[in-house]
Amino acid sequence: MKVRVDPERCQGHTLCSMIAPDSFVLDDIEGHASAVSEDVPHDQEDVVREAAHSCPEQAILITEGPS
Repeated sequence: MKVRVDPERCQGHTLCSMIAPDSFVLDDIEGHASAVSEDVPHDQEDVVREAAHSCPEQAILITEGPS
């Protein structure tokens, strides 16, 4: 599974980093999120999916398949 954050959509709500702190990091200046790594570890897949579903801007894009 792969993940990325669309920088045009992200508004810095921070929900992703609260739900999956090991997978998302926030920009210190604007608070926008980015993925720590494009490849999601197997043990983080469920929380990354939860973060994507919780994003108000639908800015988290997931590609299913092998990491």
